[in-house]
Amino acid sequence: MNLPDFCIRRPVAATMFNLALALVGIVALSRLPVRELPNIDPPVVSVVTIYPGANAELVEADVTEPMEQEINNIPGIKILRSESREQVSSITVEFELNRDVDVGAQDVRDRISRVRDKLPDDIKEPVVAKQDADAQEVMWVALSSATRSTLELTNLAERQIKDRLQVLPGVGGDQFRGGKKNLNADLARFGKNGCPHG
Repeated sequence: MNLPDFCIRRPVAATMFNLALALVGIVALSRLPVRELPNIDPPVVSVVTIYPGANAELVEADVTEPMEQEINNIPGIKILRSESREQVSSITVEFELNRDVDVGAQDVRDRISRVRDKLPDDIKEPVVAKQDADAQEVMWVALSSATRSTLELTNLAERQIKDRLQVLPGVGGDQFRGGKKNLNADLARFGKNGCPHG
């Protein structure tokens, strides 16, 4: 007995079979993930170096350029971006999709250790970290006040608000930009010749 004969002799069974087939198709269609842009996490490694007291030009010349030249020789790099601003050097390395991000991060650490003796002694140790694609800034918070000075707002942001934001669920990190430091307190520690007192 072939399929047409079975459907003619048993119409109820054929109808139930077709309904079951349609039901399976509807369930599969509702659970099928369709993405216009696939969820691909590119292998990205960032290098952040703090150079206290240096302006953007000094950071670029003494920190960013030597590290860029050394990192640029790593195979499999797709995009290499850098940003030098006051006291901070930031280098972002994006590898090809087939490159393991852990191996890429280790290669970057090795290259940084090679060039470390050519960098200024005053810099803090470069921080090499893997980046998530979703780890970009999603919110900026600006502080202003009619009754408090810029210095007071800076102290408030650094000592209270920043710590509270860091412990919130889902927060990967925060960056503090702008503000005003208490230069009078720093200058009081130094004499006219730049020698610290006390």
